[in-house]
Amino acid sequence: MLDEEPPAADIQTLHLDDLQVLSVLGRGGKGVVFLVQNKSASEEFFALKVISRSSIEKRKNRANSDGSEYKRVCFEQEVLRRFRHPLLPRLRGVLWTEKIVGYAMDYCPGGDLHSLRMKLTEKMFSDDVIRFYAAELVLALEYLHGLGIVYRDLKPDNVMVQENGHLMLVDFDLSTKLSAKPREPRMNSVQKTNIVQKKKSFPGFKKRSNSGVSPDNTLDSNEIAESDSAITKSKSFVGTDEYMAPEMIQGKGHDYAVDSWCLGVMLYEMLYGTTPFKGINRKETYYRILAKSPELIGEMTPVRDLIGKLLEKDPKQRISIEKIKGHEFFRGVDWNLVVEVTRPPLIPVEPCVTGMEGNNGIDVELFVQGVFKVDGEKAKEIDIMFVYWECCKKCSVRKQ
Repeated sequence: MLDEEPPAADIQTLHLDDLQVLSVLGRGGKGVVFLVQNKSASEEFFALKVISRSSIEKRKNRANSDGSEYKRVCFEQEVLRRFRHPLLPRLRGVLWTEKIVGYAMDYCPGGDLHSLRMKLTEKMFSDDVIRFYAAELVLALEYLHGLGIVYRDLKPDNVMVQENGHLMLVDFDLSTKLSAKPREPRMNSVQKTNIVQKKKSFPGFKKRSNSGVSPDNTLDSNEIAESDSAITKSKSFVGTDEYMAPEMIQGKGHDYAVDSWCLGVMLYEMLYGTTPFKGINRKETYYRILAKSPELIGEMTPVRDLIGKLLEKDPKQRISIEKIKGHEFFRGVDWNLVVEVTRPPLIPVEPCVTGMEGNNGIDVELFVQGVFKVDGEKAKEIDIMFVYWECCKKCSVRKQ
């Protein structure tokens, strides 16, 4: 059974009758995310992640299941309760019925980095934009590691753009808790920079639309932990194919270093417009990850050097999240001011609600159950909803 206990006193209990469902933001392997509005507070918008109880029960009843499906749902809620960081979501409320369980998080109207990049003419970001977004990801991962949490599924689809233009890392159902990571010496901050300054603007950054749909090739399996020095390692096999670290594929145990690898894949994708090890199928992708070096085409600039250090096959030789701060690519960045930048590359507009007043008629329970058991006319209804969502999201971002 999923946890039936009422939420903590500081987390509000939500009821479907009190929420107006505005649109579908995305769907993944375990649930559907809706944009909802609190009827009693018209300015209060949430991203509501809803999971079908029946789909969790099906996974639980499989012969090779150890019941971790329930544990993952509860784990994500628990970590959201703990977060107190401007680049990570807060748990804003929970709801549960006989058919679904859901939790509300901060809504990010700017969409995700994948859709943002895909709308660019060259499908690539400039070095300045990469530096800003990379710095925020480093800060978010550093905070998670300080809590003993390995993220394990870092990819553009899971990195959203907040209302203020700063990033937010979302979707923690593949994360896990390891023993506390020994703290490394902090690098000294530098006070002046051409990129991180409070009134820095990013000329030429175009208006983009959003997307919340993750790829279907996200894997999940049981957790097995082993001790290695002071850090526990996990032997689970989770993540998205093109972003998986070599040690994950080899099954020898992995720790915080997998997040450095994923960051390297993301930076490569931002720079070149494609991931570094993509093959024609899963088998070839894994082979490339294990045996091929990334093709760092072009002059060996600081960003290419950093990518090479992040995509080091041996996790013990791979540059850590903490040591990244001292890399040449971030020279001049004052890490204490990164989250205070007032002119990030993209500032999204308010949620698009024009013409959507009638959508509070969406039956959330029926919709979620339909997504995970689609057939006949129900499939057509769901497809129509996603077409409507695609149309609406086009007006969610404006050029700064």
